[in-house]
Amino acid sequence: MIRDYNDFIAALHEAGFSGAVGGKDDGVYGLIRYGWGAEPEDSSVRWHTGDPETDPWEWRMRVLDERDDIAYSKVFFRKAGYITRQWYPYFLAARRSGGAFEDEYSDGTISHYAKRIYEAVAENGRLPLHDIKRIAGFKREGSSKFDGALTELQMKLYLTMCGRQQKISQKGEGYGWASTMFCTTEDFWPPEVFEKAAAIGSEEAEATIAEQVFKLNPSAEQKKIIKFIRG
Repeated sequence: MIRDYNDFIAALHEAGFSGAVGGKDDGVYGLIRYGWGAEPEDSSVRWHTGDPETDPWEWRMRVLDERDDIAYSKVFFRKAGYITRQWYPYFLAARRSGGAFEDEYSDGTISHYAKRIYEAVAENGRLPLHDIKRIAGFKREGSSKFDGALTELQMKLYLTMCGRQQKISQKGEGYGWASTMFCTTEDFWPPEVFEKAAAIGSEEAEATIAEQVFKLNPSAEQKKIIKFIRG
């Protein structure tokens, strides 16, 4: 039973990964079901109340602000999810197979739009969404291409969310709604995570993740598990 943020963190570390929204919609594994009435009656978890202790919507950014052992980004089925530091190397090994970004771009598995976004972040460090669009040269009419390419980079584990930041006025003051910040995964995690990933073969990584999925959800479908693992 998850009653609050601390329960969620403990359960997440035990599981290793989770869709941000649980239930039947992802078909694999999620710790928390979404929406009013989705939670057990005796649970204090309630969505969109703004309470950082009991509102899962607040937990998304809280893990990024307060912890260095959990990543949150669009990593499963092009939707958001969590992966702990312990399990991130296995997903890296399964999805990137030790290849470099430029190699994937040359092979045609990375889009030109994704390359523009990735280079903007890699060259400038952690950037809020509005600055990425500006630096990468995306105008309003290209918003759908931008959104798709940004999701592509998260799914391939090249970029990840790393907090929030407001726009800054000429006076140096923040204003407006906070914008999600992104960074490269190499900036987010220490080198040890990538060293461990390099030592794991892609087949071993997939088998290890699949075994854990079946422990968490014995009824998960093989086809969905593969998509969950490979992105």
